[in-house]
Amino acid sequence: MERAIVHMDLDTFFVSCERVINSELVGKPVIIGGGDRGVVASCSYETRYFGVHSAMPIKMALRLCPEARVIKGDMELYSRMSQDVTEIIREKVPVVEKASIDEFYLDLTGMDRFFGCYKWTGEVAGSVIKNTGLPISFALSTNKTVSKIGTGEAKPLGKFEIREEGIRPFLNPLSIRKIPMVGNVTFQLLSRVGIRTIQTLSGMPVDVLQQLIGKNGKELWKKANGIDETPVIPYSEKKSISKEHTFSTDTIDIESIKSIITGMVENLAFQLRESGWLTSTVVVKIRYSNFDTETKQFKIAYTAVDHTLTRVALDLFNKLYTRRMRLRLVGVKFTGLVHGNHQMNLFEDTEELISLYQTMDRIKNRFGKAAVGKASGFNFNIQ
Repeated sequence: MERAIVHMDLDTFFVSCERVINSELVGKPVIIGGGDRGVVASCSYETRYFGVHSAMPIKMALRLCPEARVIKGDMELYSRMSQDVTEIIREKVPVVEKASIDEFYLDLTGMDRFFGCYKWTGEVAGSVIKNTGLPISFALSTNKTVSKIGTGEAKPLGKFEIREEGIRPFLNPLSIRKIPMVGNVTFQLLSRVGIRTIQTLSGMPVDVLQQLIGKNGKELWKKANGIDETPVIPYSEKKSISKEHTFSTDTIDIESIKSIITGMVENLAFQLRESGWLTSTVVVKIRYSNFDTETKQFKIAYTAVDHTLTRVALDLFNKLYTRRMRLRLVGVKFTGLVHGNHQMNLFEDTEELISLYQTMDRIKNRFGKAAVGKASGFNFNIQ
């Protein structure tokens, strides 16, 4: 049976959320992001006409489009509206994967026996628009890769169907940049050897691609040829992640304990970013030498950045630790998790700080979580 896989994507999601609550922004150039030294988290199509794009420094974006209105952004609002969309889709579709805060995959395989999949998806998209006011685009094809590329070509407020026999004609003339796994480094590498279109890439020998870009060469070749067996994974929100440290000897060394907390927060924050999660609640736990256990939590705007989470965790510890008694355990937990790209959430952070986190994450991904970290997160004495 031919698979029927849909990719749905909320158009300029953050901007659209702001327009739902403030109609004066409709049709106006809008940038969502931090202050003058921050970066663009999202932008309206009106600003893209001038060359503005996500991750661009705000200062550069305003030079390109001086009329743009810059809005700090509200992750709580975006997460709430994302959840509203999720519930609408889940009520109507049997198998849904929430790929991020603003995109979804639907597996409608077999539903053509009862409904026309393309028509059915159009009705689902219409229900989202009617009930939330948020514009949404979609594409229907036989796998995730083709449907995702199709949505990109359909936007804004578009719909697209790519049948099996039309996959190669659709993909061939497109830039290799359109393939989801092709980042800037891979694009530059392939461009230097004359590979710029998906058609050229699809005709390359697999072993040559593997020599060029490593182990991902085969996977990239398959995507260029419209091959993707990846299943749609049913949606479920992760509730929490946590770490605990039990001391081999009960301790009262406060500075060392704070260093342990800082290290745990940094480790957990990396896990969030690596998995595409944001947290809204920080919980700190301590256990005294007499086994009395206490916890305290604090709600925050959704984030995945170390310095914000560390500040909250250390503040909670200071409020928790009220007895001059040795501790045997300390723990940190992040709860209230939602899908979201951590770059999109750095509304208050500078371009330099974002670059620092990205560099540290790349090092950790390549050499392991312990390869790099802040000095305050390392402790060489405590056990």
